Amino acid sequence: MSQARLFVGNLSYQTGENDLQDYFAQAGAVTSCNLMMDKMTGRSRGFAFVEFASPEEAQKAIEQFHDKDFQGRKITVNVARPREERPQRSGGGYGGGERRERFDRGGDRPERRERY
Repeated sequence: MSQARLFVGNLSYQTGENDLQDYFAQAGAVTSCNLMMDKMTGRSRGFAFVEFASPEEAQKAIEQFHDKDFQGRKITVNVARPREERPQRSGGGYGGGERRERFDRGGDRPERRERY
């Protein structure tokens, strides 16, 4: 992973990519800014990745902005690490994994007995 790519955490949920771009431009040339958004709500997840033209500018940004107040929050700024491998999640929203017969609503069910 590039030493010019920074992780920026503890952001306000109202922070936009343009806000970050303008703020971090004080330290050098920002080449990209990716604010992480929640897929379900469309709201910010409170962290972003900012990439600079050079590792020197990125280091300057860390020194200048780490543990400093930005939009009412003390932000974390450090070199981004590669994403850690996590075990794959199985199933879905109902406990996932194995399918149980009683939930199967398929067509080949045994006939019901008539009640007397």
